[in-house]
Amino acid sequence: MSVRLYNGMKSIDLTGKSSGLSEQIAKEQFVIFMSNLLKGNADEKITIIMRMISKTEGPVKGKEIQEFAEDLIMSVVHVLSYRKELKGWNLENTRDSASGVKALASQLLSELKLADGTKPVGPELMQTNFDQSVIEDWVYRVPQISIFLSVVIRQGLHVLHSLPDQTKDIVNLVPSCKGIKGRGLVSLFDIPSIIYINSHLPAELQHKWQLLFSSRLHGESFSQLCGHIVNKGPCIVILKDLDGYIFGGFASHSWEVKPQFQGDNRCFLFSVFPSLAVYTYTGYNDHYMYLNHGQQTMPNGLGMGGQHGYFGLWIDSDYGKGHSKAKPRCTTYNSPQLSAKEDFTLDAMEVWAVGDLPESAGAKGKKSILDVDPEAQALLEMTGKSRQSEGLREPIEEDDDDNN
Repeated sequence: MSVRLYNGMKSIDLTGKSSGLSEQIAKEQFVIFMSNLLKGNADEKITIIMRMISKTEGPVKGKEIQEFAEDLIMSVVHVLSYRKELKGWNLENTRDSASGVKALASQLLSELKLADGTKPVGPELMQTNFDQSVIEDWVYRVPQISIFLSVVIRQGLHVLHSLPDQTKDIVNLVPSCKGIKGRGLVSLFDIPSIIYINSHLPAELQHKWQLLFSSRLHGESFSQLCGHIVNKGPCIVILKDLDGYIFGGFASHSWEVKPQFQGDNRCFLFSVFPSLAVYTYTGYNDHYMYLNHGQQTMPNGLGMGGQHGYFGLWIDSDYGKGHSKAKPRCTTYNSPQLSAKEDFTLDAMEVWAVGDLPESAGAKGKKSILDVDPEAQALLEMTGKSRQSEGLREPIEEDDDDNN
């Protein structure tokens, strides 16, 4: 990335001044480079970005753009880690970022569109030549490119990093992480996928993620899952199947156990591995999210999108089993099959509350069902049974220190 920044600075033409054969960057080149990239219009930015992608003038190949995007994303992860700006996340408590960097770069490249509106894919994309107007259109439509460059320059070079306006770019780039510190857990998310998924959340929910449930911490039990996620506000569900595919969904409302669909059109499904993508609602139906347990007549489990028996994402109450059915696409979210096999076996699962927890999720959220229902408690005592759940309650966690 350092070489790319250098090439970008060298591309600044100082009219009337001969740069000669000097390899040094003139002060004026440095200042104009910073100004154009951070404050410039599309024309000013794009000339520099073209030189950062390739030293040679003229069109650039898809392969060169992919390499530029990977370098840029890797630099963002490195800079945020080095500057301790990951807000409680770190490279130890998240998946290795290498595959996430490639996946996010590929996702950004999927937005490249030729002048005739076609989008090359796969090997064809790598070999296609893209001229400056196409790259300009891409940078305009994919805000992450400008934001990532801003992070690398401001935080990496420590230039203008303390100005108030920079916070608009990066304040919610990475959400603060709560509930994972000191628990020896490695999340199913990697840093690039956290950045990407967070950018698709409603703005008021992007500042904080708090771990509610992890099968590795709380056990492989559907009752445990329900107990940890009900009435906790909007959540992200992420899971990994035994084939290594990682995927999930965003629930815009608190999960409630009931035999009806819930949620609204802000819900979405997503894939993290082997590809990174978000799938938003189609308007075809309102089957956004569903959670049911202990019913005889309706399906019991957690589902998002599609319909009963044919969900875009389904975790059965017989914990460990699930399905992702889409032939060819989920009707609610237009998502493909997210798991490696249509019917999959669960390897691990996490649920993260996003934004601030609702007030009802505080002390009330820690209550046992027996606290809420004194009749059930009295009935239990009349039959001579003790409260097995006493002593098993989780301690109320203090907020983690953000500076891991």
